[in-house]
Amino acid sequence: MFDKLKELTKDTAIYGISTMIGRFLNFILVPFYTNIFSPGDYGIVILVYSYIAILNIFFIYGMDAAFLKYAAFKDFGDDKDNFSTPYISVFITSVFFSGLIILLNKTITESIGVPLNYSSIIILSSVILFIDANAVIPFLKLRLEKKAKQFASIKVANILLNILLNVILIVGMGWGIEAIFISNLTASLLSLVLVSPTIMRFFKLSFHKVLFNRLLKFGLPYLPAGIAIMLVQVVDVPILERLTDLDTVGIYKANYKLGIFMMLFVNMFQYAWQPFFLQNAKEENAKQMFSKVMTYFSIIGFTMLITLSLFIDDIVKINFGGFSIIGSQYWSGIEIVPIILLGYLFNGFFVVFSAGIYIEEKSIYAPIVAGAGAVTNIVSNLLLIPAFGIMGAAFATLISYGVMAFGYFIVTQKYYKIDYEYLRLIKLFILVFFIGISYYFLRSTDELNLFVKLAMLVVYVSILFKFIIDPTELRMLKEKLIKQRNK
Repeated sequence: MFDKLKELTKDTAIYGISTMIGRFLNFILVPFYTNIFSPGDYGIVILVYSYIAILNIFFIYGMDAAFLKYAAFKDFGDDKDNFSTPYISVFITSVFFSGLIILLNKTITESIGVPLNYSSIIILSSVILFIDANAVIPFLKLRLEKKAKQFASIKVANILLNILLNVILIVGMGWGIEAIFISNLTASLLSLVLVSPTIMRFFKLSFHKVLFNRLLKFGLPYLPAGIAIMLVQVVDVPILERLTDLDTVGIYKANYKLGIFMMLFVNMFQYAWQPFFLQNAKEENAKQMFSKVMTYFSIIGFTMLITLSLFIDDIVKINFGGFSIIGSQYWSGIEIVPIILLGYLFNGFFVVFSAGIYIEEKSIYAPIVAGAGAVTNIVSNLLLIPAFGIMGAAFATLISYGVMAFGYFIVTQKYYKIDYEYLRLIKLFILVFFIGISYYFLRSTDELNLFVKLAMLVVYVSILFKFIIDPTELRMLKEKLIKQRNK
């Protein structure tokens, strides 16, 4: 079992390094944009990308989840059938959707509140959506083949080109916000070119109708589920803008993006976790293995939460030649960061619990659970923002992720019951709860200095190793890692 867990850890590390590098590089663009463009122009960028994020779900309509499922188990057809059928399907529908957006670009521009002189952005967005949709299946194939290094290299190359073009076009050539979308389009095209060998290796001009029907049956429920999940991630922006103003949105989103550290952890885990549980589902000790994954994911995640929450003020305010991670005018929103970090961690629990949904083919519950999360998010934002401002929006995010995680837990336990290590998890939750209460109490009394923060971290780690972490398991993992390194 620990050999399998070591394999998951190795893949997570590879995906993690590339994801961390990529997300960090992308994060650099936030102060870059906000120091060059006006809030109104940057607001247009945020708004359009919010719609791109939602439309991405329509362009894929669950074929990504279905491909992972059937390509891993190979119940229908050969490798080329399992690749070509969903790829052809996505290609045909993405041609239709992108063409429709281009045809109606002016109408769409007006309807979403973007000035007509920026209608070219809508056309650029449609091409980005087309290219990205046609790269999804090849990227998933790389993951299933455990080509983590190749996957990571392409992703990093995409981001580096995107950043380079942003600097050249905006700073060097003085272009406006259109440059952001042109840079994105070019970088997406590079990714498609780099995965083209995978496309050529597995593509054949053949359509497996039986497989396609199974793909649709499994994947289509993920369309409303994906839309609902995306609404959880982006709907707070238009609601906050309507209930407050663009300045508030700017402060909120700048601090929201500091949740990147937890988001990175969850994302890199998810990249390795999905192929891992699909390929090991039939192992005799699979459920015991998955239980251990939940325990150690929680330990690592909560440790990151505590550490980042305690020191985020100090990290953000570090001066780099007159610049800080976010400008001083945004510091008033730092208090939302622990809430956003916890929200992303609950999203991680949602990912962990998704194993049973995939294995038992209960995707019908995905839109129900995600829909509950989306409705919760919208209602919570409408109720909490007027009373608590950006803290209300942050709590709305946390609550919605919590609802989705709990929903998946209920479904998984009904159809694929896993005996999680509840005692250890309860101890961990209690420990984190008391540290969190102490953090906000001391923060409210202005007694949360650096010494107190360090003391709180020491207390947390000491209790963690004394009452929650099993030293026997740590020794076994250490021995296996050393043994592997010496091979």
